[in-house]
Amino acid sequence: MTKKSTFLIPVFNDWESLSLLLQKINEEAIGLDIRFAVVVMNDCSSDAVEVNTFTNLDITVVHLLRNVGHQKAIAVGLSHLASVGGGSDVIVMDADGEDKPSDIPALLIASTENPKKIVFAQRSKRSEGLIFRLFYFIYKMVFKILTGKVIAFGNYSLVPFSLLKKISFVSEIWNNYPGGVIRSKLPFTSIPLERGKRLAGESKMNFVSLVLHGMSTVAVFLDTTAVRIMLFSVMMIGFSLLGIGVVLEMKFVAHLASPGWASSLASAFFIIALQAFFISLFLVFTVLSYRSNKHFIPMTDYPPFIERIEKIS
Repeated sequence: MTKKSTFLIPVFNDWESLSLLLQKINEEAIGLDIRFAVVVMNDCSSDAVEVNTFTNLDITVVHLLRNVGHQKAIAVGLSHLASVGGGSDVIVMDADGEDKPSDIPALLIASTENPKKIVFAQRSKRSEGLIFRLFYFIYKMVFKILTGKVIAFGNYSLVPFSLLKKISFVSEIWNNYPGGVIRSKLPFTSIPLERGKRLAGESKMNFVSLVLHGMSTVAVFLDTTAVRIMLFSVMMIGFSLLGIGVVLEMKFVAHLASPGWASSLASAFFIIALQAFFISLFLVFTVLSYRSNKHFIPMTDYPPFIERIEKIS
């Protein structure tokens, strides 16, 4: 329960929520009789930076030169912590309070039981509305179909120090942190925890942002997704050619087709087959390009994004 831990929290114009969150983290630290380090990733906020001091927290703010989004801010933060060392495990959480500080002891216990694994908070119960949960369910189904993987957790996690440097060399965390962990094949586990409610203000994520976030998660498995879509396209080509064969047989052998009907249906099948062929061709070149290009490695490429590092307490 007394493992040394550093909190990594990306923030963009959400300083009121962060203040309330830090207060709750401080209360947990007092209850556990330990001192936590906190690294706040200021994602180039346009609002004034407001971070209070707390008795049991050592707070540092890393100011980024440009807004990169919370996933990339997490990647920069993990790489920064891996480079400075210190031997501290890292707890990644969002600033809005939906990742509940009261679950910190559960994460610490799970990490003690699984010292060589990244521990994620799996959402056993969500507090969002019906429409959000419906779209989230659809997203999970689409993700499973396209990638063959199941994802039931977000950023809230504990990364043991022994894996910190390894995860910072995984290029995929630049697009999506939890997806990158799955793709990296690094050992991880999850524990069921309820999702909390936002502490203050309104979410900066709109519908477009949520869709883009989902797409970035799928993009982590680009090659697997491309192969699955390509196989589906090949199946469509096969069914289309079969359909053309059936139409030709009905027209010239069975003489069952009415005038104009056969040619229209055959043309439709041919267009479907042609589109499926070009989709397959496009995916082949996309995967080849993806594999041949140099990937962004957070550990080696993160320093230019940091403007300055400010010690709060």
